[in-house]
Amino acid sequence: MPGASTKSSPANTQSATSRPGPDCPLCPRLKAFRDDWRGRKPDWFNSPVPAFGPVNARLLVVGLAPGLQGANRTGRPFTGDYAGDLLYATLSQFGFSRGNYQADPSDGLELVDARIANAVSCVPPENKPLPAEINTCRQFLSAVIAEMPMLTAIVTLGRIAHESSVVALGQRRSAVPFAHGAAANIGKLRLFTSYHCSRYNTNTRVLTPAMFEAVFAAVRAHLDA
Repeated sequence: MPGASTKSSPANTQSATSRPGPDCPLCPRLKAFRDDWRGRKPDWFNSPVPAFGPVNARLLVVGLAPGLQGANRTGRPFTGDYAGDLLYATLSQFGFSRGNYQADPSDGLELVDARIANAVSCVPPENKPLPAEINTCRQFLSAVIAEMPMLTAIVTLGRIAHESSVVALGQRRSAVPFAHGAAANIGKLRLFTSYHCSRYNTNTRVLTPAMFEAVFAAVRAHLDA
């Protein structure tokens, strides 16, 4: 795919109601890292990764941030790394996708009544965004949430995604603590919590496929009730 830096959309245009531009400068460390990888891999996406899926979906899945060789390379959330293998297989199992996931944005996969976004839109070094970067990027997560008129349920993957989503929904972190398998109501929304579906978590059995599937089974039951 052509490098995202060649896109014609206006760069550096940020607001609480828009996604970050391809050259977003708000987090200097993330911009420097992104620019470095544009030089190394000019054919990668190397830009803030937009949400994927229909705006009128009832379910939003919130991850941490793009993986270096996953979404940062391909431009689609959870596409191109192990976390995507488990996530998209599980979404398919519970009727939230159509088509075959092949770890490529051109695979024709469509989400059904579901959308995916990240707490941080740009790839961070070592997959570890700093607190200031999480706080800065939350405006874009808030915008994703605000533009979904049918939103009913959110699944957060990992503590950072969970806590940033809670704050984006106007609550204190302590009011809705992170715990795998937990669920809580925030206004009209039902928030479901999971460990992140990373290779590390699955290899160490912190998260098993059965544990992950149980979260989405609860979501499906909630939406179908």
